[in-house]
Amino acid sequence: MWTDGQGLTLDIDGVTLEGRCFGPAPDAAPTVVLLHEGLGCAALWRDFPEKLARATRYGVFAYSRRGYGQSAPAVLPRPLDYMTREALDVLPKVLDAIGFRQGVLVGHSDGASIAAIHGGSVQDHRVRGLVLMAPHFFTEALGLAAIARAREVYETGDLRARLGKYHADVDNAFRGWNDAWLDPAFKSWNIEEVIAYIRVPVLAIQGVDDQYGTRAQITALETQSYNPVDVAMLDSCGHAPHVEQPEKTLALVVDYLERLDRIEAAKAEAA
Repeated sequence: MWTDGQGLTLDIDGVTLEGRCFGPAPDAAPTVVLLHEGLGCAALWRDFPEKLARATRYGVFAYSRRGYGQSAPAVLPRPLDYMTREALDVLPKVLDAIGFRQGVLVGHSDGASIAAIHGGSVQDHRVRGLVLMAPHFFTEALGLAAIARAREVYETGDLRARLGKYHADVDNAFRGWNDAWLDPAFKSWNIEEVIAYIRVPVLAIQGVDDQYGTRAQITALETQSYNPVDVAMLDSCGHAPHVEQPEKTLALVVDYLERLDRIEAAKAEAA
């Protein structure tokens, strides 16, 4: 049951997923669903969900995908289309399980790609908008090199210990992400085809110094979308806007949600 500030356990096709709830429940207000990065989990959103819930009239739900946080471990190796499978097969069931009625998907990195795939592939009129932070639509040499460096740091530095504070099976979490991205066949991974099918307003946020992706990712979204796309490129910011520029990122998302509310109110008045 949804309780503000408390955890929630979901059973999705026999797989246990951890979740965290903030603010009003889906039957009382719109809901923001947070989709984490490739090494993230519900806890690694830090205080962003709570602050977002306080700053808006929305409830906020963050969950850890399989293989992350305190959720059940993933079966490895992950299939190279794991983001598409998550968007099409798992996310809709998560939304149903929490009683999602209407709201917005906010994704970071892999989570942004999952949100975009869902938005461009699943006809779900409950989803009113997308916030994509540092999304990936295709691989880039810069990003793959950074992922290769992450493997070195994981094996020889303190990255494993730091991630181990958040993931019940840290090797499962890291290998599930890192091995997939560094598979030679993954170089041809590309989900740009979903962009033209997104039918809701999009807010794209990326750090100017993002080490995992260039401005080309956002340009693809802007040039191939038929729906409004607002873009914010943040200075002095790398791959995690909500961590490196938390106040600016929060303000951008709050403003976006307020504009969506005004659009919805205008539609209702016109009807």
